[in-house]
Amino acid sequence: MSSPLMPKATAVWLIDKTSLTFEQVADFVGMHPLEVQAIADGEVAQGIVGYDPVANGQLTRDEIARCETDPKARLKLLASPIPVPKKRGKGARYIPVSKRTDRPDGILWLLRNHPELTDTQIEKLLATTKETIAKVRDRTHANSANIKPRDPVILGLCTQSELNAAVAAAADRAPGAAPAIMPLAEDGAEAEGNY
Repeated sequence: MSSPLMPKATAVWLIDKTSLTFEQVADFVGMHPLEVQAIADGEVAQGIVGYDPVANGQLTRDEIARCETDPKARLKLLASPIPVPKKRGKGARYIPVSKRTDRPDGILWLLRNHPELTDTQIEKLLATTKETIAKVRDRTHANSANIKPRDPVILGLCTQSELNAAVAAAADRAPGAAPAIMPLAEDGAEAEGNY
């Protein structure tokens, strides 16, 4: 459930104008019941003008009356008639100057941990170039002596959901290209293959 607009101001209005319990108000606005109690006692949110959720189409009077009669009932936010904006296509993503030096570390991590990703996917994930990816792969990068594989999500170069989507897309593209699992050696016998 999404929270109402201006939760503290909404809590102030609900405390002043209704007989709802602190738990009901806290559940509706997404706050802790003790914080709502502090608002009611005047310790918090002094000077905040109440925001009427009924006048702004977030609640109805009937919903408030229903919850006032039953302390166990919870307020339900009305669905907004405004459509959710469509996600626009991404343009070039800005990477702060301080994080640009971390990019080769993220590239190396992706190359080692997700070899199924194409250069194009890495390029989009980390906002880098194919030339930089090739230099990191071939160890010809200017800073190759200091490059350490580090997770690009932890470095803040991409989000975990973006990384998961790229890995899933790579797995869908080549379902039979799963990494081979080497068999374990039998009691002292050498397994075939290079280790």
